[in-house]
Amino acid sequence: MKKLLATSAVALTTLSGAAFADGHAITACLITKTDTNPFFVKMKEGAEAKAAELGMTLKSFAGKVDGDHETQVAAIETCIADGAKGILLTPSDTSSIVASVKQARDAGLVVIALDTPLSPIDAADATFATDNFLAGELIGKWAAATLGDDAANAKIAMLDLAVSQPTVGVLRDQGFLQGFGIDLGDPNKWGDETDPRIVGNDITSGNEEGGRKAMENLLAKDPEINVVYTINEPAAAGAYEALKAFGRENDVLIVSVDGGCPGVQNVKDGIIGATSQQYPMLMASKGVEAIAAWAKDGTKPALTPGKDFFDTGVSLVTDKPAEGVESIDVAKGTELCWG
Repeated sequence: MKKLLATSAVALTTLSGAAFADGHAITACLITKTDTNPFFVKMKEGAEAKAAELGMTLKSFAGKVDGDHETQVAAIETCIADGAKGILLTPSDTSSIVASVKQARDAGLVVIALDTPLSPIDAADATFATDNFLAGELIGKWAAATLGDDAANAKIAMLDLAVSQPTVGVLRDQGFLQGFGIDLGDPNKWGDETDPRIVGNDITSGNEEGGRKAMENLLAKDPEINVVYTINEPAAAGAYEALKAFGRENDVLIVSVDGGCPGVQNVKDGIIGATSQQYPMLMASKGVEAIAAWAKDGTKPALTPGKDFFDTGVSLVTDKPAEGVESIDVAKGTELCWG
């Protein structure tokens, strides 16, 4: 068995009646992309809190970086061998992980994707997530409305997640472009659009250093960039630092997705203009509840009516509201951050 990175377990000694399956405690696994991105840190906290409440044992695994597919495969193998009843998974590679997910489901585990749908989405028993296309669309609409007539001459940098497609990053990217009023190419991939307002795409791995490097690369291509889409708030923070080094931090509009507490603070501080807030702790707690229900009587997770996933909601956070785009202010975003 491959060595697993960033592994921890939470074992509870006091078990509620609902947490028993055939007289034994329920074990669940949480497998995230990394354990350093604050989004996944909070997701883990939400899962741990709900597992403690229900008297379950939770085992948590994470990759070294976003895209560490091999560690996630090894974690699934460990969860099967350990007799877990279910797995909560944020997949780094949405298609390559499907074979391992099938192995887990064939072994009797319920597998729930969190935040990032598998490809195809029904390869998991259910997906608990933000509507990531809508999250992107909200920041795209806000950016276009904020620029007004100048949106027609925007110079846009697209700071994406990774080369692997489709991913949650594709959904956010394509949502942003549609919201901004740009015609999409293939909606299942990024980078094939022909609108001249797009300066280019670069990848960030969803972290600050990646955001800085990607921003530097695109500024070298066109130093007059004035709109920056970022896959998440760590990437946005890195992009801001690069812009600051070029003396451009005050005249470029940065938008992002996550709505974590540090990201909302960055909206307050003027680093990010607007961000779409999602609720990872809610995703995780609902996922743990679903595994408990599955272990108890085989109940399958429910989906949001009219959607092929369980929608945990999204809100645009900004202190500069734009006409026609529903939003909440930073004070409310701070109250709700992480969810």
